[in-house]
Amino acid sequence: MTSRTRPRRSCLAVPGSSQKFIDKARTLNSDQIFLDLEDACAPLAKPGARKTIVEALNEGGWGEKIRVVRVNDWTTEWTYRDVTEVVEGAGANLDAIMLPKVQTAEQVVALDLLLTQIEKTMGYEVGRIGIEAQIENALGLTNVNAIATASPRVETIIFGPADFMASINMKSLVVGEQPPGYDVGDAYHHILMSILMAARAHDKQAIDGPFLQIRDVDAYRRVAGRSAALGFDGKWVLHPGQIDAANETFSPLQRDYDHAENILDAYEYFTSEAGGKKGSAMIGDEMIDEASRKMALVISGKGRAAGMERTDKWTPPES
Repeated sequence: MTSRTRPRRSCLAVPGSSQKFIDKARTLNSDQIFLDLEDACAPLAKPGARKTIVEALNEGGWGEKIRVVRVNDWTTEWTYRDVTEVVEGAGANLDAIMLPKVQTAEQVVALDLLLTQIEKTMGYEVGRIGIEAQIENALGLTNVNAIATASPRVETIIFGPADFMASINMKSLVVGEQPPGYDVGDAYHHILMSILMAARAHDKQAIDGPFLQIRDVDAYRRVAGRSAALGFDGKWVLHPGQIDAANETFSPLQRDYDHAENILDAYEYFTSEAGGKKGSAMIGDEMIDEASRKMALVISGKGRAAGMERTDKWTPPES
């Protein structure tokens, strides 16, 4: 699988300026790591962090993790150097660039063009390095569909809750939790669904952002469960203690995975000559049809990508 199709249940944020945290990240079981040159790096630490990141990517030891670097956004003076130094130095060992605070499609196009020039100059495969677009303000959300289609490199659309909350003047200081006074429904539902619809309409992954109360794993599971229930593919993790919670939350339950595989087996049998060429059939007390098959494919696909194995197998009825 390429980085476009591999699971991103847990996306671990790692400060690019910290060799200690980078070394620790290699040993953890997150699906993705992103070495951060943006918020996790102080301005004076950014030049040195670029060099640290290049060395870390080239040293290897990342296993099957998706390797991403978050650069600074285009409104800063650091973006160009972030991209050129990291990609020229370690592009062969890099899967994607994460671009924060994306507001327009043109910002994605600009990154695509810069990556293409570097790839051609360095002799890399053109177009292999993906782009992850982070939506962090109102303008970015209103343009999310155009952003999703701005480049074939775009692999994920990411919700950045902290900056987004600030950008719309949300009355809260707890990232990801419901704002005080919002006692019915989910204040983030429209944002999450807008990102999810843009991602699904254009075959991209949808990733939820961080939860800052890093020691409250139960709260992390609760917040992650909201986006997972909608259909998001994964969520950021800021601490090793959140990784297992993310991997579990964005994987199917074992009973659901087994049931999905059984629906697929049963549907294949009942629509065959041996099964009577039926358009719908019963599996236990449940009627299944083509729509059931499509729903089962989603759960089955998530389970297989997560490496799950069946514990229950449907068998055709005796004739």
